[in-house]
Amino acid sequence: MIHLVGPVVLAVALIGLGIMGVLTRRHPVMVLIAIELILAGGLVLLVTSGLVGGSRWSGASVLPLFVITIAAAETVVALAIVLTLFRHRRRIDLDDGSEP
Repeated sequence: MIHLVGPVVLAVALIGLGIMGVLTRRHPVMVLIAIELILAGGLVLLVTSGLVGGSRWSGASVLPLFVITIAAAETVVALAIVLTLFRHRRRIDLDDGSEP
């Protein structure tokens, strides 16, 4: 049986860094990296909750695969949007989102 302290501290650190990155950064790629950190922290908590306990929840080994797939698709779509913005404006800044 594993101890809960290590994975929970890791998950909290990943989620905290991700939230700080989303709130403080203005570059879209850095915001995407911060969102991926938040998803990684959630995955650590999901796998930890599945491994700890008497029931050995089987979804803890399958659901991270779906979350990783969704995160990859989200990153591809977001990078396509960022590249399209860069091609039209020649700059990438999240504060200038309302300008044509």
